Amino acid sequence: MGTDPIQLQLAHILGPDPTHFEALISHLMSSSNDERSQAESLFHLAKQTHPDSLSLALSRVLSSSPRPELRALSAVLLRKILTPAADSSLLFPLLAETTRASIKSALLSTLQTEQSKTNVKKLCDTISELASSIVAIGGWPELLPFLFQCVNSTNPSFQESALLIFSRLAQNGETSETLIPHLNTLHSVFFRCLSNPSSCDVRIAALSASVSFIQCISNGKDRDTFQDLLPLMMQTLTEALNSGLEATAQEALELLIELAGTEPRFLRKQIMEVVGSMLQIAEAESLEEGTCHLAVEFVITLAEARERAPGMMRKLPQFIKRLFGVLMNLLVDIEDESNWYNAETENEDAGETSNYGVGQECLDRLSISLGGNTIVPVASQLFPVFLAAAEWQKRHAALIALAQIAEGCSKVMIKNLEQVASMVLNSFQDAHPRVRWAAINAIGQLSTDLGPELQTQYHQKVLPALAGAMDDFQNPRVQAHAASAVLNFSENCTPDILTPYLDGIVSKLLVLLQNGKQMVQEGALTALASVADSSQEQFQKYYDAVMPYLKAILVNANDKSNRMLRAKAMECISLVGMAVGKDKFRDDAKQVMEVLMSLQGSQMESDDPTTSYMLQAWARLCKCLGQDFLPYMSVVMPPLLHSAQLKPDVTITSADSDADIDDEDDSVETITLGDKRIGIKTSVLEEKATACNMLCCYADELKEGFFPWIDQVATTLVPLLKFYFHEEVRKAAVSAMPELLCSAKLAVEKGQSQGRNETYIKQLTDYIIPALVEALHKEPEVEICGSMLDSLNECIQISGAFLDEGQVRCIIDEIKQVITASSARKQERAERAKAEDFDAEEGEMLEEENEQEEEVFGQVGDLLGTLIKIFKASFLPFFQELTSYVTPMWGKDKTAEERRIAICIFDDIAENCREAALRYYDTYLPFLLEACNDENPDVRQAALYGVGVCAEFGGSVFKPLVREALSRLDAVIRHPNALHSDNVMAYDNAVSALGKICQFHRDSIDAAQIVPAWLSCLPIKGDLIEAKLVHDQLCSMVERYDLGVIGTF
Repeated sequence: MGTDPIQLQLAHILGPDPTHFEALISHLMSSSNDERSQAESLFHLAKQTHPDSLSLALSRVLSSSPRPELRALSAVLLRKILTPAADSSLLFPLLAETTRASIKSALLSTLQTEQSKTNVKKLCDTISELASSIVAIGGWPELLPFLFQCVNSTNPSFQESALLIFSRLAQNGETSETLIPHLNTLHSVFFRCLSNPSSCDVRIAALSASVSFIQCISNGKDRDTFQDLLPLMMQTLTEALNSGLEATAQEALELLIELAGTEPRFLRKQIMEVVGSMLQIAEAESLEEGTCHLAVEFVITLAEARERAPGMMRKLPQFIKRLFGVLMNLLVDIEDESNWYNAETENEDAGETSNYGVGQECLDRLSISLGGNTIVPVASQLFPVFLAAAEWQKRHAALIALAQIAEGCSKVMIKNLEQVASMVLNSFQDAHPRVRWAAINAIGQLSTDLGPELQTQYHQKVLPALAGAMDDFQNPRVQAHAASAVLNFSENCTPDILTPYLDGIVSKLLVLLQNGKQMVQEGALTALASVADSSQEQFQKYYDAVMPYLKAILVNANDKSNRMLRAKAMECISLVGMAVGKDKFRDDAKQVMEVLMSLQGSQMESDDPTTSYMLQAWARLCKCLGQDFLPYMSVVMPPLLHSAQLKPDVTITSADSDADIDDEDDSVETITLGDKRIGIKTSVLEEKATACNMLCCYADELKEGFFPWIDQVATTLVPLLKFYFHEEVRKAAVSAMPELLCSAKLAVEKGQSQGRNETYIKQLTDYIIPALVEALHKEPEVEICGSMLDSLNECIQISGAFLDEGQVRCIIDEIKQVITASSARKQERAERAKAEDFDAEEGEMLEEENEQEEEVFGQVGDLLGTLIKIFKASFLPFFQELTSYVTPMWGKDKTAEERRIAICIFDDIAENCREAALRYYDTYLPFLLEACNDENPDVRQAALYGVGVCAEFGGSVFKPLVREALSRLDAVIRHPNALHSDNVMAYDNAVSALGKICQFHRDSIDAAQIVPAWLSCLPIKGDLIEAKLVHDQLCSMVERYDLGVIGTF
C-alpha cells in the first residue's frame, strides 16, 4: 500500500535538514502566485497534521537562520499559529510539553541574540501574544523573572525589549493582573528607564510601558503612586524634540494622547505644566506640522475627556485662549489658488492645507466639548482683530472659525445674535471673493445651528444679502454657495417668513438655472427645492414658471458630466410636486414618472448619484399622489429592495498593516477593533439607508395598498434591526415595523389581503415583535432604544391582542432591563458630578443627557399603558413584578417627569383593571393624594386624573379617603393662579375628579355645598378630553333629574 506523496513531501520538509523548511518559508514570500499558493497549502497541512514538528521547525529558523527576512517571517508565523488572534482555537496547549518548553526557551533566548531591530519588535509581539494566552493560567512561570532580568541589565536592547513586552502585557486584561503584585518593582523600573541618559529607545519604550500600566491599574491610590513618573514622561518628549528626533517625539505624543483620553485625571495635579508644554510645542514654528498637530490633539483630547474628568480644562482659561489662537493661526494657512475659482464642483478645496483642515476640525471639537460660556468670550476677543486685518486669509479664518464653533456654542451665540449676525453680514461686502464665500458659508452654518431664532429675527437682512450674492457672476463659487445657504436658511423657516421674499428669490434662482455654470445650476436646484418645501402651497404661483425648466433639465441632462444636475432636478421636481399638491402637479407627474421609469430601466454605473436621488424622488411622488401611485409600485419596488438588501462593502486588515484600506478615501470609513482595522464603504451604506427609509415611507403612505410587498419588505428589514454598521439603517427598520403591521391589518379588515385573514396578522406579529424585543436588548445607542420602545408600543397597539403570554413575558423582562440600564447610566453620571472640577456647564450637559433617560422611561410608561389597556386585569401579575422598578420613581429624589410617568402607570392600572386594581390603592393612593399638590403642574394633572379614576372605580376602598381628596382638590381649584395657562390642565382634572366624587360618593359628602361648588367651576375649557366627559356627566345628571343639580337652578 503506497504512502501519500504529500505526506512524504511534508516529512521531507520537516526533517532534520533545515534547508528544506527554509525553502518552504521562502516560498511563502514568493512573487509567483503558484509557488506561494502551493507553499501556503503545505504550511496549513503541516499545521493540521504535524503541529509539533512545524512549531519546532519555525523555532529553529527563528534562532539559527542566517537570513533576517526568514527569521522575521518565522516570528510572525509562530505568533499566528500559536495564538488565538487568527483562529478561535488555541493551538499551544495541544502541543507536547517538550515542544512547548522548547518554543518558550527559543523565543526568550533568541530575543537576546537577535541583532535586527525590526525582528526584535516582531519577537516581542510573538512573546507578548503567546504570554497573553498562557501567563494568567501559569503557563510561563519563567517569563516575568526573565523580563526583570533583561530590564535590570546594562544592555539597552534587552531593556527596550522587556519594556515593550511589559507594555503589551499591561494592555491585556488577564495578563495585567499578573503584573499588579509587582507594582512597586515596576514603578522603580519605569522610573530608572525613563531617566536613562543614553538611550532614547529605552526612554520611549519605558514611556509606552508606563502609559499601558497606568491604564491597567484600577485602584486610584495605586495609580497615584506613579504620579512622580509624569515629569520624566514629559521629559522623554522634550529630550526627543531637543535632539531633533521628531519621529520619536511623535511616538511619545501619541502615547501621551492615549493617556489623556483614558486617564485624564492622572494628569490633573500637573495639568498646568503638561498643557503648557504641549501648547509650546503647538506654537513652535520650527517643528514639523505633524508634531504640532499631535500636541494640539493632546489638548483637545483632554478637553473632550468629559466623562472621566468633567470640567477640568475649563479651569484653565489662559490655556484655552492660547489654544484658540493656535487653531486660528492654522486656519490662516490657506493659498489663493486659481483652481478654487475655476472649480467645477462645490467640493473643490484648492488652497486648503493640512494645517487648515486640522484647525477646522479642532475648533469644532473644542467648542462642543467646552461649550459657549468658555469659548465665546475668547472668540469675541480674537474675531474682531482677524476681521480687521489687511490679509484676506485672517478675515477668512475668522468667518470659518465662527461657523465651526456655532454648534458647540449655539446657546450663548443665540443670546448675542445681533453681534454675530452683524459680524457675518458685514463681510458679504468684502473685497476678496473667498472672504465673501466664507461669510456665506457662515450664514449657512448659523442658519442650522442658531435657527429658528436667526431666521425669525434677521430674515430681513439675511435673505436680501444672499439674493445679492447670487448676482456675483464673476465668481460662480460665491453664487453657488449663496444658493446653498438659501437651502440652510429656508430649512428652519416658516412659510410666513419666507413668502414676502419668494418673488425675488425664485426669480434669481431661475436666472442662475438658465445662465450659471453647472455647479451654480445644481446649487439653484437645491435652493429651489428647499424653498418649495418650506413655503408649501405658497409656491403654487411659481409652479408654471419653474416646472418647464426643471423638466427640461430632467430630459436633456443625459451625459455623464450632467448626472448630478439631473439628480438634483429629480429632487427639485418631487419636492415642488409635494409642495403644490396632487391637483396642481398631476399632469406633469405622469410625464416625470415616465422619464424616471426609462432611467430605472437603463444601466447605471455604481457611482451614479441618480440611483439614490431617484429612490427618494419616487417616494416623494408617492406621498404627493397617494393611492394614485399604486400602478407604479411594480416598477419602483424591485430596485428599491435590491438597494435595501445591499451587503456592506467591508475590508478587514490587521491594525498595523499599510495595505488594502485607503485612509484618504472619503468614501471609506475606518474603525479599529482590537488588532483589526475595518474599512466600510460609506456610499453603499448610505444607499442602503436611503432605500430602507423609502420602504418605510411607502408603507406609511399606501397603507393597505402596500400589502403585496409586506412579506418581502419584512424579511428584508427585520434582520436590519440589528445592522450595527449604520444607525440610519437601524432607525429606518425600526420605524417600518408598525407600518407593516398596520398595512397588513387594514388590508385584512378591508378585504384587500389576497385571501389572507387574521392568522396572517398573527404570523407577522410573531415575526416582528420578538425580533424588535431582541434588537432592543442588544441596542447600544440610547436614542435608538427610545425609537425601538416607541415602535414596539405602536406595534402592540396594532396587533397586541395576538400576543401570547410568553411574548408578553419577554417584553416585561426587556422593560426591566431597560429601566436597570437607564438607572445605571444615571448613577454613572451622578458619580461624574462628584468630580473636583465639575461645574455649572458640565451640570447643564449632564442634565441634557439625563433628559434622554426621562424620555426612555416615558416610552416605557407608554408601552406599559398600552399593555394594560389591552390585557386589563390579566396583566396584573406582570405589573406586580414591575412594582419594584416603578415604585421608586414616585420618590421625592426623582425628577418631576419621572414622578409624572410613574403616576400615569398607576392611573392606567386603576382605570383599566378596576376592581382587580383595588389591592394597590393602599400603596399608591397616599402618594397620589400628596402629588395632587405637587409644585409641578404636569405631576398635579396626572395625580388629579388618577384621583378621578379612583373615585369612579374605587368604591368602598376610596370612601375613607374622600375627605382628604376633597381638601386636595379644593386647594387646586381655589388657588389664585388656578386658571393660568401652566395650571389650567391640572385645574380641569381637579374639577373632573370633583364631579366624579359628586357622582359616585354623594353619600360621603355635603352635597348641598359640594355640588354647587362643582357646578360653579363649569364649563372647563383647557383639557378638551376631560371637558367632554364632565359636560356629558352634567347632561346625564340633568336628564335623570338629579336633585343636587336641579336644586341649584
